[in-house]
Amino acid sequence: MKSRAVAFAGLLATVVVLSTSLFFATRGPSKDASDLPSPMIGKVAPALSGVTLEGSAWSLKAQRGHVVVVNFWASWCGPCKTEGPELSTFSWQQKQQHGAEVIGVVFNDSTTAAHAFEQRYGNLYSSVIDSGGEIANAYGVTSPPTTYLIDRHGVIAAVFFGATTEKQLSTAVARVTT
Repeated sequence: MKSRAVAFAGLLATVVVLSTSLFFATRGPSKDASDLPSPMIGKVAPALSGVTLEGSAWSLKAQRGHVVVVNFWASWCGPCKTEGPELSTFSWQQKQQHGAEVIGVVFNDSTTAAHAFEQRYGNLYSSVIDSGGEIANAYGVTSPPTTYLIDRHGVIAAVFFGATTEKQLSTAVARVTT
């Protein structure tokens, strides 16, 4: 009787594991980031300052009066590799239009790996090093890529979870600049 109960429990566990595996195996990746409600929207953006990968100082406070896109990324992040060229295109277009400033935040990564990532995937914007994770903690970031759109008054206007596109960012920036 006891061995029958153990066999049934083992069979049940196997069925649960197989169904869960099948569920996740058949889910396709998201095509675009999700612009989801966030408790951060409408609040003043937390302080953000530090040294960029290029070695210069950068501060969100100095950007007041400008729209800023803050993107948390890491070299080990698969969706960040997809998103990188989109952000570079967006950054280049914004510089031509004198629109939004893009700043990356290196999330839970080494500066060596971040430099290698930039060399491989290209980067037309600076990234601040967040070696201790203080910036990510202040913004509530648990995984990259996560992107925040901050309006001219320093208030968070949108949050994107996952890889963003140039089109998504341009649309969001247009909403806060009109």
